[in-house]
Amino acid sequence: MPDSLGPALETPLFERIAIIGLGLIGSSIARVARRKNLAGTIVAIDQSLQVRSRVAELGIADEVAASAGDGVRNADLVILCVPVGANASVAKEIGASLKPGSIVSDVGSVKASVVANVVPHLPEGVSFVPAHPVAGTEFSGPDAGFATLFKNRWCILTPPDGTPPDAIARVREFWAAMGSNVEIMTPTHHDLVLGITSHLPHLIAFNIVGTAAALEEGTKSEVIKFSAGGFRDFTRIAASDPTMWRDVFLHNKEAVLEMLDRFNADLNALVKMIKEGDGPGLHDRFSRTRAIRRSIIEQGQETATADFGRLGPDATASQ
Repeated sequence: MPDSLGPALETPLFERIAIIGLGLIGSSIARVARRKNLAGTIVAIDQSLQVRSRVAELGIADEVAASAGDGVRNADLVILCVPVGANASVAKEIGASLKPGSIVSDVGSVKASVVANVVPHLPEGVSFVPAHPVAGTEFSGPDAGFATLFKNRWCILTPPDGTPPDAIARVREFWAAMGSNVEIMTPTHHDLVLGITSHLPHLIAFNIVGTAAALEEGTKSEVIKFSAGGFRDFTRIAASDPTMWRDVFLHNKEAVLEMLDRFNADLNALVKMIKEGDGPGLHDRFSRTRAIRRSIIEQGQETATADFGRLGPDATASQ
């Protein structure tokens, strides 16, 4: 059966890569880098003994290290796969160990604060090319990763001003080789766009599921028992890593608060329509939002399978 990721490269893109943090994203990078021969040596770095032991059992890295400072030595590419709030301390720890000419990247879903927190700790001659793979699941840990996680998904690069073009090109090639569609934008613009497409939806999901959790016990049990697709999908999003999302909201608060203001204004407009019995207004709003869903499917970022594929391969779509 053909590999859906395509053939492995004859020559690795990097001699040695170090991945700091082997959760869903980090372990997925390790898997696809191994399958595609993107690195001569893959070093997995994690503070957790349990994670390191599991990574060794899975065989997804050539070396496993506990110390970030030791693990990044001689690495050509270092990828920070830690919560956004930990980037500054990790960058400070590895700064003195980075070799000249190496590239540091990350996978965080907030970019402006990452640039501000990481760049001051990098020595002269080391390039920083932040990246955000717009892909993931609600699961975490080294067992959650899989090699096709990034296939046909976007990866956004947000290099600071003055970043060497060849460093940007190498990171772009790396993500493209993992199956991603690569886009480049400024850190500030990234944070605004992701504020509405990712951060706000997660905040809403956390709040809706939290509201259900606060209901009286009898009602709450019925909500869980009779969960329809809408609430069920909110619970999937709300099951995401709490540490990661805490840091996202704290480090992108300006953009998130701006999007919340817009959301609240639109929500108040809907409340007014319902109170006034404005059927045409509601129908017009829902028709426009349905068109957005269809556009996402047309762009290949979602499947049109009914009920998100839960009904099985023979189900037909109604979008």
